[in-house]
Amino acid sequence: DPTSLYSVKGIVILDQDGNRIIAKYFDKDAFGTVKEQKAFEKNLFSKTGRNSTSEIVLLDGVTCLYRSSVDLHFYVLGSSRENELILEALLNCLYDSISTVLRKNVEKKTLIDAMDTAMLIIDEICDEGIILETDSTAVVQRCNLKGDDISFSDQTFSQVGQTFIGAAKEQFKWSLLK
Repeated sequence: DPTSLYSVKGIVILDQDGNRIIAKYFDKDAFGTVKEQKAFEKNLFSKTGRNSTSEIVLLDGVTCLYRSSVDLHFYVLGSSRENELILEALLNCLYDSISTVLRKNVEKKTLIDAMDTAMLIIDEICDEGIILETDSTAVVQRCNLKGDDISFSDQTFSQVGQTFIGAAKEQFKWSLLK
């Protein structure tokens, strides 16, 4: 088991009833099948779901840090030997990045509407269990998303195309003037 200071077993977001919204598992030995994952999530939620504050729990040899917001529960899973401060930094980065993108409206409906962006954030934070980034500002910038800007998911393809064509025309115009 190549455990480093920077490895994560999974990132999970559950709703207020303990149902999966997003789950990304990196440890295929511990969480190989969807059935195993769902059983773990059910157990995890039964231990943490009623507690609304940020906490830590050891479950089946997995260190679980969690944080709640309105009707969502955010979890970062690491080995029992994992450094809790690293996992906490990752959890805070995940929450703060999603909060920024959702314009501080961190709840189930807005998260589902921005599911593609949330998945992108998770990919920017962690790759195959290796922590890449714990600075939410860097993650949001890398995703090229700003809390106040409209995201591509809010635009139609024609609007995106018009924006691109407009920028290309402007670039071409300036290249002719040089």
